[in-house]
Amino acid sequence: MNCCICGPVKNSGPYLLKVLENMAKIGSVFDDYQIIIYYDKSCDNTLDILKNYQQINNKLMFYVNEKPLSKFRTHNIAFARNFCLNFVRENKEKYPFFIMMDCDDVNCKEVNTDILKKYLYREDWHGLSFNSLPKYYDIWGLSIYPFCFSYNHFENNIEYYYIIQHFVDKLLKKALKENRLLECISSFNGFSIYRTEKFLNSYYDGRIRLDIVPKANLNAHKNVSKSKLVFKEYLKPYGTVNVDGKYEDCEHRAFHIQATQNSGARIMISPEILFV
Repeated sequence: MNCCICGPVKNSGPYLLKVLENMAKIGSVFDDYQIIIYYDKSCDNTLDILKNYQQINNKLMFYVNEKPLSKFRTHNIAFARNFCLNFVRENKEKYPFFIMMDCDDVNCKEVNTDILKKYLYREDWHGLSFNSLPKYYDIWGLSIYPFCFSYNHFENNIEYYYIIQHFVDKLLKKALKENRLLECISSFNGFSIYRTEKFLNSYYDGRIRLDIVPKANLNAHKNVSKSKLVFKEYLKPYGTVNVDGKYEDCEHRAFHIQATQNSGARIMISPEILFV
């Protein structure tokens, strides 16, 4: 039972070595593993860390992107993840599982591989992410009924970030007591493991994909949030413009929705903590 562990990197220097070490620990759970990293040009020592780590762990392969980047962050991340996904797809017989990870502070905590082992032989999931401490943080990448789309594309997005976080934290506490997984439409939270066969017909997409979101789900989100969809630019700190509202969405949402629609994938969240 082998696994391919994937991740995009850009300016990941402060966290990358620990993340790579965690990837190796996770890989040790399997009979064999491969680490695939997609590198975008950085202004720190990210590339040096990759080169040095490859000398001590030949399981690491990395690709250096020389192509110009899009001005849209999620488009670049989706491209990087799809590069890794294509490697998995081309080697699907070898890797019945693959993992997608973020290479930042979220995954440079200590990893509890016993938690991962616990779920490998369960058959009630096809894509599985995990809870986090102190709360489930990745609300942007989360779609869970009736919050079926990005909270950031509704008028009261700041208020509903916290409402949705409280909503999912409550559901995860209940799932933990009942020893079950929490089913959702899309989740990531910095780490997800997948059964490859269910994700051969889906791709990451950082664009807004209203064409694949069922109208009933959009209406459910509109009704519960008492808001219409909005697509607007807004300012980030330091005066830079975030164009998320017009041109970007979390790349995982389209990936998971396509897998559900095309292959009947079940996207689940474990209420247990993988990185502590």
